[in-house]
Amino acid sequence: MTEEAARLSEQHLARAALTYLAEPGDPALGALLETCEPAEVLAAIKANLLPQTGQGGTARRALERALGRWRTRLPGLPGELGRVCADGIRLTCPGDPEWPGGLDELGPARPYALWLRGRADLRETCLRSVSMVGSRAASGYGAHVAGEIAADLGDQGWVIVSGGAYGIDAAAHRGALAGRSATIAVLACGVDYPYPAGHANLFAEIAEDGLVVSEWPPGRHPARLRFLIRNRVIAALTRGTVIVEAGERSGALNTARHAAQLGRPLMAVPGPVTSAQSAGCHRIIREWGATCVTRAADIIEMLSPIGASEAPTSAPGQASPRDELDTDSARVLDALPARGGAGPSTIAAEAGVDLDTVLRCLGLLAGSGFIERCDRGWRLRKP
Repeated sequence: MTEEAARLSEQHLARAALTYLAEPGDPALGALLETCEPAEVLAAIKANLLPQTGQGGTARRALERALGRWRTRLPGLPGELGRVCADGIRLTCPGDPEWPGGLDELGPARPYALWLRGRADLRETCLRSVSMVGSRAASGYGAHVAGEIAADLGDQGWVIVSGGAYGIDAAAHRGALAGRSATIAVLACGVDYPYPAGHANLFAEIAEDGLVVSEWPPGRHPARLRFLIRNRVIAALTRGTVIVEAGERSGALNTARHAAQLGRPLMAVPGPVTSAQSAGCHRIIREWGATCVTRAADIIEMLSPIGASEAPTSAPGQASPRDELDTDSARVLDALPARGGAGPSTIAAEAGVDLDTVLRCLGLLAGSGFIERCDRGWRLRKP
């Protein structure tokens, strides 16, 4: 191992230790990490001696109180932190290739590190992502809308980030999975601790192609305040936030506030004017300047650069690529389902053509970039 690799390894282990000793978003630790290396901070905690920061008076006394707070957790620090990264769990830290740059906009409130479970690369997955949150006690209307919009966004290659809770969060995650897109669940507990317990299978499914993420180390249980603390990460990971359904006192409004403070696009789905479950959405549209959205296309328009298009379009009077297809190929393309995939026999029956024609057209359509193979046969290719 080179000297540089050894130094980085030391800093990673120090950051891992700090996730055990301090609660995320601790302003005292955030301030220390602005001026000191993580390993230096960890050594100071163990030695019960603050590093020289040039601060005095009230600020110094606040750091001394924080030092005592962090030291109370030293007995619970694992002996070999490297062994914690097992069973698919890993750590990413500021400066790593996998670290999303959007988190750095949190300043001193930036996570010390993130624990991850799943196969996806966090930074790459977040490049084209939107957070979707809302009420735990979602109505049938809210759950339906969240699932449909998330599925449509997934079809367009967008990743849904949410909190893994019951209600709107779960509907958003499941909608994304139905749209065959990766999704990210940001938890208020360890990534190995399924909360709510009823979502253990959902989290396992998310980890297959997406990620389960947390600032808290493995084994840490959830607590009421932790849900509010983690909301800033949900907002910072994505290009914008959508509130699907939320009451006046919903925790989803806390996520909305973080998104607004970060200058990210804030959107809300309207609900019935008689529904208390949508009162929070109506409020942030009315008072916070959130954009009213009702479908995936509205959200994509908000998150796309001005003048950019999310799907191939043709100038007025020009033929689109579909117009160049022969009649049989156009029928075969129309026969493919909007979501999921289908085999040649199913496509032939739907298109009303024979199997040999379908096989010929599938090759042509794949070569032209309209479709691609999948585990169910063939599916429409995402833009």
